[in-house]
Amino acid sequence: MFAAIVILGALAGSAFATGSTSGVEYEDLFKRISSGCSTTGPASCQNTTEQIDLCCFEAPGGNVLQTQLWDTNPPTGPTNSWTIHGLWPDHCDGTFNENCDPSRYYTDLTGLLAAQGANDTLAFMQEFWVDIHGQNEQFWEHEWNTHGTCYSTLNPSCLPPDSPKGAEAVAFFQTVVNLFKTLPTYDFLAQGGITPSTSKTYTLSALTDALKAAAGVTPVLNCGGGTLTSIEWYFNVKGSIIDGEFIPIDAPSKGSCPSTGIKYPPKTSGTTTSTSTSASSSTTATGVSGSLPSKATIQASSTGGLLSGGTWSTQTLATYHFTGTTASFTMSTSKGNCGVSDGKLTCGSGVSPSTFSAVTSGGNLLLAFSGSTAFSSDSTPSGSDQEAVFAGSSHSNQYTLAIVPS
Repeated sequence: MFAAIVILGALAGSAFATGSTSGVEYEDLFKRISSGCSTTGPASCQNTTEQIDLCCFEAPGGNVLQTQLWDTNPPTGPTNSWTIHGLWPDHCDGTFNENCDPSRYYTDLTGLLAAQGANDTLAFMQEFWVDIHGQNEQFWEHEWNTHGTCYSTLNPSCLPPDSPKGAEAVAFFQTVVNLFKTLPTYDFLAQGGITPSTSKTYTLSALTDALKAAAGVTPVLNCGGGTLTSIEWYFNVKGSIIDGEFIPIDAPSKGSCPSTGIKYPPKTSGTTTSTSTSASSSTTATGVSGSLPSKATIQASSTGGLLSGGTWSTQTLATYHFTGTTASFTMSTSKGNCGVSDGKLTCGSGVSPSTFSAVTSGGNLLLAFSGSTAFSSDSTPSGSDQEAVFAGSSHSNQYTLAIVPS
């Protein structure tokens, strides 16, 4: 079992560290900024009195989820490891905020990480945190913009006064990587006799029992079409996200897997890894195909994706919320309901919601309207341009729209 995890010292016990401290990225850890926060106070979501210093107490997003993916269609990432999706700050009641500070939507995260000495973190991300469409920067930017900007302890005002611009984003990615290394889901399952198979199926209780035996807590398991696709490990935090103590907790909710007949297929290609410092060109998916997520971005097959008003753009994508099943659902954004009127997709206040469906194709979950996955626009957006989106292929630029869980 793992006990409370102190981020700066956690990796010595990580399964990625091959039984010694050789897997600890000393260069990264030495260059990490310090929050100056104590870890002797209450953990997030466990306090009995109001906490004033939100630089050293994570709120309101005190239930922190480390999310991982097991993607096989197409197979991505190392064959013997799950891969990183993100680190999400849910509120204590299960609600959440997103996209909290557009002024800190950083670009060129590769350059930012390299410039601030986080080269080992970057190399690890390039192997274990890679976009299925090859858009690594967009994936990382989305996770930082959507979730990272919502951590109270990562507000720039909480950092040392001489911290360079973007230091809080660098600290976020270092924390995500270091926490992921303490959560070798593949190994946890293997220790319980559960390994990928083309013929076996597993019960939900067998999977959760194996994970709890190894980790001491029960995570959320999600499935698409009866196939295991993602996991969510929950924590409360003492101190700062930067260098605080992560307290493992049982997941407060259930996932989407059935009780029996769960498939855990092998990755039929890719690399095999045994250490945390290797850097291959293997990739990992950003989405879970087959089941309808509760929230996701919508990415165009050519470039970019949908903003909150339902327009097509290459800017930071909006988060869409879904209600229903893949056979029939409605969707909305921060602007309001989404609907198709006179062939045009819009989202906003006063919009009558339309019924959509989703179709799995080539490992992607594609948005469909009136049974068709075809969408089109008059031109391809670039820069700050936004193009109207039309259902069907009647306009000059045709594309499909993939629903990618956020």
